[in-house]
Amino acid sequence: MNTLKVLIVEDDESLAKGIQRFLNESVETVIATDGLEGQMLGEEKIFDLVILDLMLPTVGGYDILKKWRTEDKLDMPVLVLTAKDTLPDKLQGFQLGADDYLTKPFHREELLMRIKALLKMAGRIGSDNVLKVSFFEADTSKRTVLVKGQPVNLVGREYDLLVYLLQNPETILTKEQIFDRIWGFDSETALSVVEVYISNLRKKIELIAGTQPIKTLRNVGYMFELEGE
Repeated sequence: MNTLKVLIVEDDESLAKGIQRFLNESVETVIATDGLEGQMLGEEKIFDLVILDLMLPTVGGYDILKKWRTEDKLDMPVLVLTAKDTLPDKLQGFQLGADDYLTKPFHREELLMRIKALLKMAGRIGSDNVLKVSFFEADTSKRTVLVKGQPVNLVGREYDLLVYLLQNPETILTKEQIFDRIWGFDSETALSVVEVYISNLRKKIELIAGTQPIKTLRNVGYMFELEGE
């Protein structure tokens, strides 16, 4: 399972699936072909990046972007991918909070490089795919983790969960957010699985580190606390 999650909001289903196919080697993707659906999925706060078309049914891309940035205060990177290629279109996109703007038709290699650049700037991936946070070092290509220089054996979704926490330091993540991010909206697994995995992760970290950065906020969620904070 990939540790990065990208939302594709695009009403051209064949184009959306084409983007999904070549991105799925490096990230997990979710497609929304309707503007309102895409807007609501973005508000779940479980995506590392959004690829957003502007001309969408029900709710347009500009309106989605405006709501995300002004009302919802969402800071996830948004790459606008659209046929609207005039300078005023681009300026409006950036003024509303787009992080990048790519016009159709496009080269998929360029799209991939722009996505990687945005993810690096947002701290979602590090140099050479190594994410360093506090005394943790996660290699997202090898799916390995060092805690204070020592390897820790994480199984399956334990690794995905830890990386998600590392990508959001000092940020409250609700149990529902974690579940939707790691297990997926359509999973038939019980929500309580989050508590089980958090508990397992804590035990493995504390065994090596002698300290516990994963904090529980009662009736709210969990937070990865940076050392010294």
